[in-house]
Amino acid sequence: MALAPQVLAIDLGTSGMKAALVSPDGTVTGWAERPVPLRVLPGGGAEQDPVAWWDALAEVVADLGRDHPEHLRAVTTICSSTQGEGTIAVDADGEPLTQCVTWLDMRGAGHLRRQFAGFPAYQGMSLFKIVRWLRLTGGMPSVTGKDPAAHMLFIRDEMPDIYERTKTFLNVLDWINLKLTGRTVATVDSILTSWVTDNRKADAIRYAPSLVAASGIDGDKFPPIVKCTEVIGTLAPSAADHLGLPRSVRVVAGAIDNTAAAVGAGTVRDNEAHLYLGTSSWIAAHVPRKKTDVVAGIASIPCAIPDRYLMTALQATAGANLTWLRDKIVEFDDPLVSAGHISRDEGTIFDAFDKIIPSVPAGSDGVLYMPWLYGERAPVDDPHLRAGFLNISLETTRSDLLRAVFEGVALNTRWMTGAVNRFLGTPMSSLVITGGAARSSSWCQIFADVLGVEIRRDARPVLVNARGAGWIGAVGAGLIDFSDISELAQNNEVFSPGSDQARYDEIFAIYTRLHKQLAPVYKSLNKAQ
Repeated sequence: MALAPQVLAIDLGTSGMKAALVSPDGTVTGWAERPVPLRVLPGGGAEQDPVAWWDALAEVVADLGRDHPEHLRAVTTICSSTQGEGTIAVDADGEPLTQCVTWLDMRGAGHLRRQFAGFPAYQGMSLFKIVRWLRLTGGMPSVTGKDPAAHMLFIRDEMPDIYERTKTFLNVLDWINLKLTGRTVATVDSILTSWVTDNRKADAIRYAPSLVAASGIDGDKFPPIVKCTEVIGTLAPSAADHLGLPRSVRVVAGAIDNTAAAVGAGTVRDNEAHLYLGTSSWIAAHVPRKKTDVVAGIASIPCAIPDRYLMTALQATAGANLTWLRDKIVEFDDPLVSAGHISRDEGTIFDAFDKIIPSVPAGSDGVLYMPWLYGERAPVDDPHLRAGFLNISLETTRSDLLRAVFEGVALNTRWMTGAVNRFLGTPMSSLVITGGAARSSSWCQIFADVLGVEIRRDARPVLVNARGAGWIGAVGAGLIDFSDISELAQNNEVFSPGSDQARYDEIFAIYTRLHKQLAPVYKSLNKAQ
């Protein structure tokens, strides 16, 4: 029996290059990855080498070819999901003039404030310009300098010779597509955080002349805009040789990671939400209208589905709290871990955590944890907030602290769902949970109890971005429609709210009071940050 046409799904994150082979029905065959270093520089710099991405892509495709030769031979389409908010200056020949200034890089913050200063001002930027951004784009540049609007100004002001030689500024996805096809384009979602587009019509995203003129960047340095599902070409000869694939393979434009995850989770119907649980976390849902909740920091933005927007509410740190536990608090040979009956050969430290949590009653014996390790984004945008434990006694155990961390992230997510429900105009009754941290069954049950909604777990949550890229590629290639995806998505377990829900209702009321009482304290302690 002949294999279905395969999509080579590229998944490029900050940690490295990954790729998978995806069938139109969402079946993922094969998975290969290579780490790519992140270079952290003084003054808030964070860069990656785009050439290293390209070299790593050839390596992971070769791995897939060795392990799944028939599936690789069946590849007819390539589609990518990548990290967003990166910036690469390229010359007229398409060669990178800079490293990628990544989404973690804050060196452009001062340049952004100088470019957009004015009176009256909010966070150093003209209030009139902010209103125009909100009206046309739905959002505004990050005052931290962590998006292309600031990155391009940093290059303009700090590297004037490179700026003059720059033909185009490209986001991460755009550069990968340039290498694949030789064509320079941006997608409706990759261009978003340059903050120069008119997004008021979902199916006609275009540049706003007034925003381009005010950006401080020459208008001809912005690439043409295409839809995520557009076939932008076939493999360039150099790319075909580099990857060992036929030149006839089509390339679909693809999407940045948040957009791809929304498709990969199978949540393509209006107001159908998913919770992505990774280093950070977010609740997202496709919606029919452009809308912004300035107070809660939630907006609907251009996405892969051509006539829809994607509402996204971002929580700054979720799984990062577990990584903090692993790296700063607990060692693998710690007795706490052995209590989970997991050895190094049997699983990860997170598997041990998952086994320990059910041994502690809901409420963690009175311990509360605020998960604000890196400030918060929604439902309050406050960079001064920090994490903390509350109500520790002589009887408190480390297992209590462990469960409190898991509960604290879920409580913070419940806080965010109030704003999400108002934004959607209807309360969520069910959520798909996906992302790497969704592998924790104990955490999924805590989310069900704390949120009071049914939690449906993605059958393969780690692969959500690759599967999303695969499905976007399949739609672009005419193999499926977006409307097919809901029936193709697979969940492997449903977690329903249990008897602990009432206990969490009481705790949540205390949790929200804590923010009001502690926010001024954190601002005083961290006012220099």
